[in-house]
Amino acid sequence: MSNTEKFLGIAASELENKSGLLTAREIVQQPRVWGDVQTLLENRNDEITAFLAAILIDKNSRIILTGAGTSAFIGECLAPLMLNKLNQRVEAISTTNLVSGPQRYFQKDIPTLLVSFARSGNSPESVAAVDLADQSVNKIYHLIITCNEDGHLYKQSAQQKNSLLLLLPNETHDRGFAMTSSFTSMFLSAASIFGLIDSSVTSIASISTATTGLISDALPILNNLVSKKFERVVYLGSNELKGLAQESALKLLELSDGQVVGLFDSPLGFRHGPKTIVNEKTLVVLFVSNDPYTRQYDLDLLRELRADNRAGQVLALSAKDDIAQTDQESSNIYLRGLATKNDIELALPYIVFAQMFAFLQSLALGITPDTPSISGTVNRVVKGVTIYPLEK
Repeated sequence: MSNTEKFLGIAASELENKSGLLTAREIVQQPRVWGDVQTLLENRNDEITAFLAAILIDKNSRIILTGAGTSAFIGECLAPLMLNKLNQRVEAISTTNLVSGPQRYFQKDIPTLLVSFARSGNSPESVAAVDLADQSVNKIYHLIITCNEDGHLYKQSAQQKNSLLLLLPNETHDRGFAMTSSFTSMFLSAASIFGLIDSSVTSIASISTATTGLISDALPILNNLVSKKFERVVYLGSNELKGLAQESALKLLELSDGQVVGLFDSPLGFRHGPKTIVNEKTLVVLFVSNDPYTRQYDLDLLRELRADNRAGQVLALSAKDDIAQTDQESSNIYLRGLATKNDIELALPYIVFAQMFAFLQSLALGITPDTPSISGTVNRVVKGVTIYPLEK
């Protein structure tokens, strides 16, 4: 480690002393890692295509996107566009729901592809969801996307003929508490596999370049936001970006050890009660959609929130430079070169912004971002879960 090396504007040696170096490095490395992920997918393209052919050709089949916590939110982001692109039944159902009520979610006679997202593959629910699917569905397929070849899920599924395992590069297996590189890399993998993004080298490079620019350009803005000591932060996003808002709120809760309240909603949903949380100690962050129809609703709420003048600050992230600035400093952040991208593609730099804010907030609170749970009651890999047998 170089004495002069910096991550997010902070010397590596200082980050190491504050137990934040792992997380900072894993946030910053993402634009580079995405290229490695895409290369892996290209190398396995024929195998992936052959495996998926049987399930995708049957329009009566079902795709379930699953995971726990952050991994579950990948499915929440992808499901709306997958439903549209594939023209078949696609649902995001967390492993925590599948395990607690398998008889409510699995359908015995419906051919099903279970897409499991798992950073470590050691969460009890990750393994149990696969087992329960095998028990509950006559014709079941598994696509396992994971970052850890030593995980229980990877090792168990490697022996099953109805499974395709996609092991992502080792760098994606975050060593810090929070899922950062693992989230975006698994997200990118599935988005590419199911044709939700332009997965060409040029396109992925443009997203990586925009994100690298954002990491640099947004840093002064982020430090300014942290200095304002907001007590509540609300993330808003429509459709695919609502799942991203949920992940952003969780990232802040995790890395602030619950000291800053993180919430999420859709722009249209926010008016229906949740908006009452807004006060002068509230930061509202709106992930603005690139979809022309959806964007109208996003910008309506943005104007409304700013006219209300109740929030401490209302910040818009956008790939299009068409939003009026306010008197507040840096009320809009623009991503360069992404004006024609869809919202799945925008999600990658958007979430990096939220990760950076959560990380810097953690440091400002005197918390150690690599191990933020002071009480030790929340762990990198969940503990305390008992898996009960499913009675016939």
